Parts: sequence; structure tokens; C-alpha cells
Amino acid sequence: MGRGDPSVSAYEVGYWTRPSPWSPRSWSRKVWIWVGTGIVVVVAAVVGAVVGVRLAKGGGGSYPNYSRLNYTLIDTYSGTSFFDKFNYFHDYDPTFGFVHYVDPDYAATYNLTYASPSTAIVRVDTSVGPDSDPNASTGRFSVRLESKAQYGPGLFLFDVKHTPYGCGTWPALWLTDTSNWPTNGEIDLLESVNLASSGRPTIALHTTSGCSMDDVRREMSGSVEGGHVDCYNGTDNNAGCAVSGPPATYGAEFNERGGGVVALEWRVEGVRVWGFPRGRGGDGKGVTAVPPPEGGMLDPSSWGLPVADFPGTKCDVAGHFRNQSIVVNIDLCGVLTEALWEGSGCGSVSCHYFVANRPAEFKNAFWEFGAFQVYKAL
Repeated sequence: MGRGDPSVSAYEVGYWTRPSPWSPRSWSRKVWIWVGTGIVVVVAAVVGAVVGVRLAKGGGGSYPNYSRLNYTLIDTYSGTSFFDKFNYFHDYDPTFGFVHYVDPDYAATYNLTYASPSTAIVRVDTSVGPDSDPNASTGRFSVRLESKAQYGPGLFLFDVKHTPYGCGTWPALWLTDTSNWPTNGEIDLLESVNLASSGRPTIALHTTSGCSMDDVRREMSGSVEGGHVDCYNGTDNNAGCAVSGPPATYGAEFNERGGGVVALEWRVEGVRVWGFPRGRGGDGKGVTAVPPPEGGMLDPSSWGLPVADFPGTKCDVAGHFRNQSIVVNIDLCGVLTEALWEGSGCGSVSCHYFVANRPAEFKNAFWEFGAFQVYKAL
């Protein structure tokens, strides 16, 4: 209805022609101040909500808030039942090692896995030589364990008393979903090759595309390894986003000191790894320096700098990591070991020849564990 319409009443004409309270032209300075304040509040709330959602998904440009979570123990691997919680992988090595991963029966026959109330051993065979039947001409016997349980985000403690090392070895303690790799990601906690002469383990993430540590804030005591900051498995021959631990956190010196506890906190905000060395006691074993629980709860937010920090700033942690099994193995030769064989100090023979013909050289190629503990946030 137009204003000149004769059917419009005087009241209606007056309503349309007098200054409207909704017209900015009629607002006083006080009204303008209140409106401006309201707009700022609304915009701030919207921006805050968007940023919060992005950070919860691992996006955004800010360093995550690793505030305290309350964890409760949900699983323990320890004592004589340690190996009951694992499956023995005994198929062809997916990383092309010169190795035969054995089943539980073979492992028992060659004494490759055994446990006591306080310790569990995983080792490479040291008995089969070139004249044995069977011999190691097609690969040496070793073990790869994969936990029957699969886990989501949580806190994981691994008591490691001895790390494997020696020419031709490629040991690792890691987490992955072997049936859905790399879709569900991989978290490497302790990894080294050959003599582990640097004493610095590799800690790394491996993912599908879209997870990067490039140009993001990271708070850690370790150092970026080889400039590898892209976690995508298709970059740099699947180097992952890798961090080198401090000296003496793997290998002979680490073992001499009695080892220590490796702690992993995996949460939507990021993935962090700590190493707590074992202080030497009268028996060389001593007690680890894991901070005691506060109020009965372990609190990683009070542990100080981790060795490795993989924040979710440019990585959707929840989208890249799922259904992780704990994996323990000692590979022999394989793509990484052989890539670093030359200059490793392991002699002029090939890795395959060394593994097949020198069983006594694998006397230090064993893991020794105390307990594994898995916690979940309440």
C-alpha cells in the first residue's frame, strides 16, 4: 500500500512519515553506543565459536591448549601374561625386511619371547647359523607383536628396560591400525637402525595427506629430524614428521642406565611424547623419574617439555588417528636399515649376508619391558 493511497488512515500516514525508532537517523549518541557495544559482543561470540570449533578439529592457527585431563587406568600389560594380550604377526614383512616373523610356537622353540613376573623379553634369534637346519639364508627369525586391543586417544606408559641394537636391526615401538594404514595413522615412539650410534631415537607421525608440522609453534626438547615436517606418507619416501630424541635415550648408553619410561599423550589437541630416564640404583635399575600422580591422577600438563610435540594446529588429529594397536617388532635389513647401511660401521658385507651368517652379532638385539599401562580420559 503506497503512502498516497486514499484508503490509508491518518494514523497510518503518521506512522510512515514520522521518524521511526528503527531508523538510525533518529538515534541519539547513547543509542549508538549501546548498539555498537552489542555488535562487538555478537561478533566476538561468533568468532570465538568458529575458532573453538576449528581448534577442536585440529585446525586454526593457534597453539592448542593442553590443559589437564583426568585419566583412569583401563589396561595393563605385565607379568607372565604380558604376551597373552598380543597377536604374533607371521606373514611377509611389509617393509621388505630380511626376516621371518614367527608364530608363538616358533617363538617358544627359539626362546624369542618369554616373561617373568617383572619383565618381558622380545628378541632376535642368535642360534641359527649358515650350517643350521633350518638356516637363515632367506632371513633370520624375529618377532612382531600387535596388541589384540585397539585404542583411541589416551595416555600410554611404556616401561622400557632395554632397547635392541646391532648391525642389520630395525627395531620399533609404535602404534598403528595395521588393517587401515595409513588411513588411521601411525605413531612411532622408539625407532632406530643398526648400531643406534647416535643414541637418539626417531619419534614420528605418518598419515594420509593434510597433516603437517610446517611453520607451527611446537614446545619440545627434541629436534626436527632431517627437516621432515610433513606427516603425509607420500612425502619424502614416507619419512613422516619426525623428531630426534635427546642423546642417550636409545641404545647402549640408555640400556646401561637401566632404560626408562616412554609416555605418550594422544588427544584431539595434539600428540606429545616424553621420556623419563631411570635413575641408577645399586642394581643399575633404580626408579624412573615419572612425576607422581597429583590427587591420584597422572597429570601430563605438569610434566614440562615433552621430547616431541605434534600439535593439531595444521593437523586434524581426530581425523587422522583411530583404532591404534600397540606394535613391538625387530625388523632385519628392510628399506630403512639398508638405506643407511653404507657408513653405518657394519663392515663391507651386505646387510643380507650379515644377517644370514652372523648370529652371534644379535646378542643385543632384544627388547626388555616392564609394564605397559593404558589410560583413558574421564
